[in-house]
Amino acid sequence: MAHTQILLTANVPNLGAEADIVKVRTGYARNFLIPKGDALELNPSALRRVNHLKARRAEREARELTAAEELAARIGKLRLSFTLEIGESGKAFGSVTAKDIHDRLLQELPEVGLERHAVELDKPVKESGQQVVAVRVHPDVTAKLSIKIVSPKVEEEAGGEATAEESAHEPKKSTRPRKKAEAPA
Repeated sequence: MAHTQILLTANVPNLGAEADIVKVRTGYARNFLIPKGDALELNPSALRRVNHLKARRAEREARELTAAEELAARIGKLRLSFTLEIGESGKAFGSVTAKDIHDRLLQELPEVGLERHAVELDKPVKESGQQVVAVRVHPDVTAKLSIKIVSPKVEEEAGGEATAEESAHEPKKSTRPRKKAEAPA
């Protein structure tokens, strides 16, 4: 199989970033990367562009890193509260998963597009109390998110109503009976 060296002019997933010189199959370079504008053939004129591409890459990476650090600071200030039913024996009914935390983060910060696997949780949380969860917002930046797992029974014993912040995150429950679905005629 014939291979050729090319100079990347843009980020190509699973291949490299701007200004990287990589070795790929000739057909992939000729039929896909070069026509799309993501790469240049490796020749003396392309090598002269390397410094310009490296500078552009450094600027982009610096912007991404500062944006990730700002997002990590915003996430670090959040305090999320989840309600978890606990039986008489102390066993939890259900758990708080990474998906639950991710969904709540997207509710709190809708303008931020966090990846689905950004929340790093070893196993679902099944006990009440304070927890600190890692949220990876950039390969070099990890935010620490504080979550609180409460039980409705503990809230009742502690003084009745939940705080306004905790109740704002809980869905409203209807007291009306459900309508029965009618069979199609």
